[in-house]
Amino acid sequence: MSTLVVYDSNYGNTRIVAEQIAAELGEGTAVVSVVGLTPDRLIGVELLVVGCPIIGWRPSPRMQAFLAQLGVGMLHGVRAAAFDTRVRLFIHGDAAGRISHALEKAGAHIVAKPHGFIVDGREGPLAAGELDKAAEWAGSIVPTLRR
Repeated sequence: MSTLVVYDSNYGNTRIVAEQIAAELGEGTAVVSVVGLTPDRLIGVELLVVGCPIIGWRPSPRMQAFLAQLGVGMLHGVRAAAFDTRVRLFIHGDAAGRISHALEKAGAHIVAKPHGFIVDGREGPLAAGELDKAAEWAGSIVPTLRR
């Protein structure tokens, strides 16, 4: 199965989460930055996992620009999931939910509930246990791939 984890990261925390997710999803899973990524790279992808930090209550500007390039139906037949990294606040926005909605609008079948991973402070590091949670979340996606 062709699996791609696409991420945007300002301080490296989201990249670390993306790499953990890819490791859990298994051999052959590619991890790529959204910087310079075009929708052509998604051709042939069967599972797409997308994540970025929350910036101003929504996905990062680079991720928003990438998602805006996805046409309606472009991801038909692709299974997808979304995550974000966030500071632990009472209210913090929901980049993962917005990413998930954009992927679904582009035709993807969402296979996991959008998930946020906590960063200590604006620049990190990731809060204790968050990489384990990322592995667990990614592990919950694996059974959906056998359907």
